[in-house]
Amino acid sequence: MRDRAARYALLPLRVFLGVTFVYAGLDKLTDPAFLSASGPGSIGEVMRGVRDTSAVPALVDLALLSPVGFAVLLAVAETAVGLAVLAGLLTRPAAAGGALVSLSLWLTVSWQVTPYYYGNDLVYLMAWTPLLLAGAPYWSLDSLIRSRRAERSSERSRRSRRTA
Repeated sequence: MRDRAARYALLPLRVFLGVTFVYAGLDKLTDPAFLSASGPGSIGEVMRGVRDTSAVPALVDLALLSPVGFAVLLAVAETAVGLAVLAGLLTRPAAAGGALVSLSLWLTVSWQVTPYYYGNDLVYLMAWTPLLLAGAPYWSLDSLIRSRRAERSSERSRRSRRTA
């Protein structure tokens, strides 16, 4: 029982992060207020509001060059990362993308949150780390692809031994 629990220990984290990032991305993509350069609830307003308190104001300035483009990029990235992690497809690169999104948001939007542990982006950044390190070894397209490659390699090896 303990071995089985250890084997699937990352599955709840993978499902949580995947669902959360898909939801966050789709929520942004379907919110016309958020996808505006200015006005209440817009990405432009959020970025201008955090610019002077962020750890990296230059990053906020970069986003403000095209706030709507940045908002769409952020939302698509969140959705893609979430779907990839849920499917377990390219899990390590997807986790790296999720960590990068979380790091960006921590250094900009939630940097001024005090005490620091109230800011959720830092927690998300840390939550991506196990998936970045371990990938999705079970119940994933990555594991299916890996096992198919191993089968083909084994078959090639058997054929080459027969012909030798």
